[in-house]
Amino acid sequence: MKIAVIALGKIGLPLAVQFASKGHEVVGVDVNQAVVDLVNAGIEPFPGEAHLQELLAELVPAGKLRATTDYAAAVPGADAVVLVVPLFVDKDAKPDFGWMDAATAELGRHLTPGTLVSYETTLPVGTTRTRWKPALEAASGLVEGRDFHLVFSPERVLTGRVFEDLRKYPKLIGGLSEAGAAQATEFYEAVLDFDARLDLKRPNGVWDLGSAEASELAKLAETTYRDVNIGLANQFARFAGQNGIDIYRVIEASNSQPYSHIHQPGIAVGGHCIPVYPRLYLWNDPEATVVRAARAANAEMPDYTIGLLEGAHGDLAGARVVVLGAAYRGGVKETAFSGVFDAVEAIGRRGGTALVHDPMYDDDELATLGFAAYHLGEPVDAAVVQADHAEYRALGPADLPGIRTFIDGRRVSEAAKWDGVAYRVIGKASGDFDTHNHRWSSLSRPNS
Repeated sequence: MKIAVIALGKIGLPLAVQFASKGHEVVGVDVNQAVVDLVNAGIEPFPGEAHLQELLAELVPAGKLRATTDYAAAVPGADAVVLVVPLFVDKDAKPDFGWMDAATAELGRHLTPGTLVSYETTLPVGTTRTRWKPALEAASGLVEGRDFHLVFSPERVLTGRVFEDLRKYPKLIGGLSEAGAAQATEFYEAVLDFDARLDLKRPNGVWDLGSAEASELAKLAETTYRDVNIGLANQFARFAGQNGIDIYRVIEASNSQPYSHIHQPGIAVGGHCIPVYPRLYLWNDPEATVVRAARAANAEMPDYTIGLLEGAHGDLAGARVVVLGAAYRGGVKETAFSGVFDAVEAIGRRGGTALVHDPMYDDDELATLGFAAYHLGEPVDAAVVQADHAEYRALGPADLPGIRTFIDGRRVSEAAKWDGVAYRVIGKASGDFDTHNHRWSSLSRPNS
């Protein structure tokens, strides 16, 4: 097959590579000339994606994969076009379709009969049918269901392990017609491989959900579930920390029963997915009070964590506080909705001087993000772990000279490593338990 992939980002490029690895001719389209040039040179344009570099080095010289900025060089005559252009949420939590509208219009202008068009970007329910179908028809002069087929098939992968996740999880599809769904099923079966999953009630593979709307909702549901679950875990953690309870023991015990799947609490919920997709669901269903409350609870966690720091350390006025981790999660060089922004702001509101360290970012990159860079070995009064980078598991007081308080927002360390330092974890109280009032005292002992 001839396949076009629109947008060669952290999901789109691995998808293009996966399709090419199955023997198909793949052309990737991206507006960024630098990305196009790197791909055509067989060089990964971003770090951290397992196996991407080795596959690029094999497929590009073999002529199976190339990149361009020109839709006219990729779309006409394609058997399938897969679009993975980002959808953003604006400051009012409403979807901003700007980039996707522009890409759809350009795609439509070059669309030819017989092509399957699959949108993989997560969308509000109804978008495929009510926005993309008329837009493609208007730009192309073609009729969906007769001249071309349109489906929605959400990406369900995590950056850093895209190829592994493509094999592990069923590929969900939903068409606007039975014929379109059948064509999409045939396409994805030809470009993906699937691991055996004995835990599933039906074989792993391409799953047709019966409509584009069902497929759109499935992606929103699975990610919104995670946000709600984490919000609940954070609520449990805040209560446990105030009442002398170790929430991690509680979660382990609760999850020993097969119907409990409580997630882990933490300083922030970041990334392109979990903080964003519940807002897309709320755009469809503004009366979803549970979803709205969970999103609010998770958004409060960076400020809550800096409040924990203040309670353990004392007045932060004039204190040098390093936030460990600019990335939204460990091992990924990405700051989308990272808790670092709210944590730095919360430190500043309390009169502290916020510094930021991240092993994946240099000083100039941190400055571009608006942060003052910190280097291990420099004097500091307190530290807050924001991203669970593997490097932070080995830290100790010698790496942070002068440190008095260490707030472990991701539970990457342990109290034993911080002798003489007030070590705190979200959801695990430290200090003296007041048996009369059934609460832990505000006067906490280091390492207790």
